[in-house]
Amino acid sequence: MRKKSFIALLVLFAAVLPAESSIPGFSEALQGYILPVTLYKGDTIPYIELSELPVYPPIKKAKMEKFYWKTVRDVKKVYPYVKIVSREYVRINLKFDTIQDEKLRKKYTKKYEKALLKQYEPVMREFTLSQGKMMIKLIDREMDKTSYSIIKEIRGGFVAWWWQVFAKLCGADLKDDFNLQKNEKDQIIERVITLYEAGLL
Repeated sequence: MRKKSFIALLVLFAAVLPAESSIPGFSEALQGYILPVTLYKGDTIPYIELSELPVYPPIKKAKMEKFYWKTVRDVKKVYPYVKIVSREYVRINLKFDTIQDEKLRKKYTKKYEKALLKQYEPVMREFTLSQGKMMIKLIDREMDKTSYSIIKEIRGGFVAWWWQVFAKLCGADLKDDFNLQKNEKDQIIERVITLYEAGLL
């Protein structure tokens, strides 16, 4: 039993600790590490900070486990583009701070939208419906604003309404929000994103 426990700990530390070449402070001359130290009860001891390792209970419902693995697939595909949307939203708002004239804003927005579509539309056309719906949900998680409210803010109420009608016809909803307190599926999505960001998926 002790042998099994030791092997389990060894595997855990091998997975968590970085390789020799990537640890700052490794000394070829000393054949060891130069580590920061701390005082503990009068003793000077070395310490290493380990990354947090999220641990979750197993998913017991077959339906939710199926949703989990579908979410893993969709988050891997969509999440990088959610970050791009967030970045571009900040960028366009910074530009709006320098453009006060409404006509010039509209002109700039159309030009900016055209450039973004040219760059990202080919990739996003490959998204499945579930990945498109996931992106809508994750935009709200990332920016604390629904896709509908972002479009309305930048392009106006009519354009937001038109895209909402189009989304509804496709089986999506631009007003879909991310709610950890009320939605069990959103809790699964949060779990997947936490693991993904930790490099564990």
